[in-house]
Amino acid sequence: KEKAAGALWNLAVENADNQVAIAKAGAIPPLVALLTTGTAEQKEKAARTLWNLAVNSDNQVAIAKAGAIPPLVALLSSATAVVKDKAAGALWSLASNSDNQVAIAKAGAIPPLVALLSSATAVVKDKAAGALWSLASNSDNKVA
Repeated sequence: KEKAAGALWNLAVENADNQVAIAKAGAIPPLVALLTTGTAEQKEKAARTLWNLAVNSDNQVAIAKAGAIPPLVALLSSATAVVKDKAAGALWSLASNSDNQVAIAKAGAIPPLVALLSSATAVVKDKAAGALWSLASNSDNKVA
């Protein structure tokens, strides 16, 4: 499973046609399942692949519909530093979609993303800040 997720990541990196083809082939639901049932390495590869697939706006919707947001949020608090990095990156990409922005906030992503700003590596902090910036752009996520 880890190798398969890694292979899908390799195919999806900076290749819009492959990003669409991977989603159409039905790869998103098994990748989402790995976020909760996989080993640490499988979770990392699945989050990384979903991050790359989420560059495509149609895939952003499909990934959210497949239930990826809650497990990605959970990984921000309970995973290795590498997995947190990939989960934050995936959430940042998913947050390009306004509906996903609200869903990510409702899933409880804001507190762990804020926590990463003070406890993570510079690379993870960058992704957490990017995700928070995207979430803040949605008026539904702003409170008085």
